[in-house]
Amino acid sequence: MPENPPIEYDFPDLRRWEKGAAPYIHVFDSGVPGPTVMVAALTHGNEVSGAVVVDSLLERGLRPRQGTLIFSFNNIEAYLGFDPKHPFKSRMVNEDFNRVWARLDQPANTQEMKRALVVRPFVEQADYLLDLHSMHDDGVPLMLCGPLDRGVEWAQRVGTPVDIVRDRGHAAGKRMRDYGAFGDPASNKTALLIETGQHWRASSVAVAKDVTFRFLAATGIVEASDLPADWRQSTPERQRVVQVSHAIATKRGNFTPVRRFAGQEVIAKAGTVLGHDDGEPVTTPYDDCVLVMPAVNRPLRAGVTVVRLGRLL
Repeated sequence: MPENPPIEYDFPDLRRWEKGAAPYIHVFDSGVPGPTVMVAALTHGNEVSGAVVVDSLLERGLRPRQGTLIFSFNNIEAYLGFDPKHPFKSRMVNEDFNRVWARLDQPANTQEMKRALVVRPFVEQADYLLDLHSMHDDGVPLMLCGPLDRGVEWAQRVGTPVDIVRDRGHAAGKRMRDYGAFGDPASNKTALLIETGQHWRASSVAVAKDVTFRFLAATGIVEASDLPADWRQSTPERQRVVQVSHAIATKRGNFTPVRRFAGQEVIAKAGTVLGHDDGEPVTTPYDDCVLVMPAVNRPLRAGVTVVRLGRLL
């Protein structure tokens, strides 16, 4: 992949959505009892496929038939600073918005912390949350469902994409989808995080539209007929669940892969060398090891996760 992949779709002008229940957050209450459902885009400012979807639904005037519908553009400042000459830099302003959710009781001294405090009350209201993401590298779409059974069940109810990834989050900080009741085994609240594919591929927009269509229809707050009919894509014949067991991080950014790896590639034999970190071999811990979102095909900073390893369930 070239350093800056091509941008295959137009970015929406989101300034028209600034005024809402909070800046760039819109809440629609049907007045009829039902769940509160939140669809969030731009948790990272350069992950734009989800913003295309939320912009389109706002423009369409979608309203819930029951319950409450919340739309949010999360890290809007990072998005508004997007520079096509340096497109990866607008992922964030100061820090990763999706790693601050265990620190919201601390001083808000970054743009992302300040914005998370604005977004938090709406996240806390939600019974169901869909967080729309995309990937730095080309890869198959993934649904990250968290560690709980109900996350897997909801991902299966949505019915796409093929791969459901069950994991416990990131050591670097708590994600929004794991915040509060979403990570509580005693709660019924459920959050899903979709990785739609490479950030600026047109196919990522198609995936985001399909998943959002299915998710909203599954919650029951809208009918399928309320949503654009051409958003729904064909349903995979089957889905598979991958349980993440290891997160491999590079100590000093010196990881060297033995070859180029593909996302969700299955390595047949335990002990297969994936690469070397500071000269030490990194190997697969078991047979049929799945490589979840490998970042080994590009330069990395110290401490960055190189790849997560998972078992097929």
